[in-house]
Amino acid sequence: MPANQVKRILILCTGNSCRSQMMEAYLKSFLQDRAEVYSAGIESHGLNPWAELIMEEDGFDISKNTSDKIEKYEHLTFDTLITVCDHAKEVCPTLPGVREQIHQSFEDPAKAHGTEDDVMAVFRRVRDEIKAFALEYSARF
Repeated sequence: MPANQVKRILILCTGNSCRSQMMEAYLKSFLQDRAEVYSAGIESHGLNPWAELIMEEDGFDISKNTSDKIEKYEHLTFDTLITVCDHAKEVCPTLPGVREQIHQSFEDPAKAHGTEDDVMAVFRRVRDEIKAFALEYSARF
């Protein structure tokens, strides 16, 4: 691949509602024009409002993002596939052209329960873990 060609990254999760959405926002910010970053799910669960809120706390507006199924991007070739949950890794279809596959599972914050503070604490922790991973990945990019 020519050095000036922008790489495409797909972040895959089960429902494209939380973890993959957060990772997409961070990688788009950290990599800027060095990569095209997309996220999708094996299924589409809709954008989680807690994810919107928790990302807004960190200065990222994901409210206009859509929750997409992987089939939406079948026409694209990706250089890198990042799976952010075990289920997505296990059932991910074969994507032609993918040169690098990275798996880093994060807890599903959508499954958090308890008080509002309890749920927010889980979302914050997972967000911060995803941000740290995205920073580390971006530094090596």
